[in-house]
Amino acid sequence: MHAPSAAGPGDRKAPGDAELDVSIVLPVYNEAGHLQAEVDRIRAAMDASGYSYEIIVVDDGSTDGSAEIARSLRDVRVIAFPTNRGSGSARKAGTQAARGRVTVWTDVDMTYPNDEIPRLVKELEGHDQVVGARDTEAGTVKALRVPAKWLIRRLASFLTGTRIPDLNSGFRAFRTDVARQYLNQLPAGFSCVTTITMTFLANGYSVKYVPISYRKRAGRSKFHWWSDTRRYATQVIRMVMSYDPLRIFLPVGFVLAAVGIGKLAFDLLTKDFRVATNTLLILFASFQVFAIGLLADLVTRATRDRDEVPPTSA
Repeated sequence: MHAPSAAGPGDRKAPGDAELDVSIVLPVYNEAGHLQAEVDRIRAAMDASGYSYEIIVVDDGSTDGSAEIARSLRDVRVIAFPTNRGSGSARKAGTQAARGRVTVWTDVDMTYPNDEIPRLVKELEGHDQVVGARDTEAGTVKALRVPAKWLIRRLASFLTGTRIPDLNSGFRAFRTDVARQYLNQLPAGFSCVTTITMTFLANGYSVKYVPISYRKRAGRSKFHWWSDTRRYATQVIRMVMSYDPLRIFLPVGFVLAAVGIGKLAFDLLTKDFRVATNTLLILFASFQVFAIGLLADLVTRATRDRDEVPPTSA
């Protein structure tokens, strides 16, 4: 994509203008203690950058007055949910409402370097999405989170054929027109950030990773390590099944075929050419896996949207 046009802080477009350079979407759920500080930090960085921008706060049913604080801030668009729907729903609503050519996702819990949003947008030149890859894990239950996320990241890298340094970073910038094609596929919870990465990769869009610092969050974490990790893994497999099912079916089919052929050779050599029933079952299972995989791949290709926004040319 072309770099967003730069303008002086005094030339920042009014919120009613049709298109801006950057829309910054902030999902908020009970972050009253530091919401204003984060918005001020973002605004200072964006004013200094020269990009035209807007800040969209999506209050996800907060009960601590976060929505009221957001409405009191100048030049902030507020979308308020009456009940908690999940961070994914908040990000989707903000992206749908965005007027910027580039949309930025980040959090307001003091973990991400929000003063580096202009750098993130700049890095988007020649790419469709840029993800801030965290240099450390600062969340709760690290002994369980770190290996779980590592395994899911390796699974996602294998299934997409792409190295993924950070699969579920909430600090990212992407082309708004590309992301809007897939908003209906994004889940309501934390795995939304995983899905947007996988969706871009699966559809041939470029994703760049830039290292960022990551700090311990302010306030109470909303991440539930077991349920959210399970959702991450499930979503990774679901996405690959939706776009490239042979990535899953072919390895499984080949493993079953190898086991079946080995067992067949054993039967022929040791049982006077009598083939055991379980050998036939293994070979039949291999055939079924290959057949289902090819059928799933055919359905995926036949139903894929042919009018997608073209990827950026670097």
